[in-house]
Amino acid sequence: MTIHLIKLSVGPQSLSHLAAWQAQRLADLKKHRQPLVLHHITRQTPKRREELLDGGSIYWVIKGWLCARQALIDLQPVTLDGVAHCALIYAPELIRVRPRQTRAFQGWRYLQAADAPCDLAVNAAGDIDDALTQELAELGLL
Repeated sequence: MTIHLIKLSVGPQSLSHLAAWQAQRLADLKKHRQPLVLHHITRQTPKRREELLDGGSIYWVIKGWLCARQALIDLQPVTLDGVAHCALIYAPELIRVRPRQTRAFQGWRYLQAADAPCDLAVNAAGDIDDALTQELAELGLL
């Protein structure tokens, strides 16, 4: 059964800012002839690996709003300064989801597939400003 991760995206001010940051990261990797792989390093390794890799995604929370997801590709062990960590490897495609407010938390959390927000249709997402998308969600129009 599929399960997802939910993670705060610390730093980006908006979904478009996160997309630009990831595009720059991929450009830097390409420039240095490194594998074009996006990842996030976390201290804790998820115990439910099989369920996450069975169609799971990492859902991003930006400024208190759960607003996008990226498909999880792999979980890889990483050692930093002699301490075991986990690299969450995810697909480069950012998929907008129906935005919803989320309280702050540390690290990552599991997100049951039944509780995951629906993807927004490409036409619905378009180039809508992040603030407008959030306002429409608050009004129940998205």
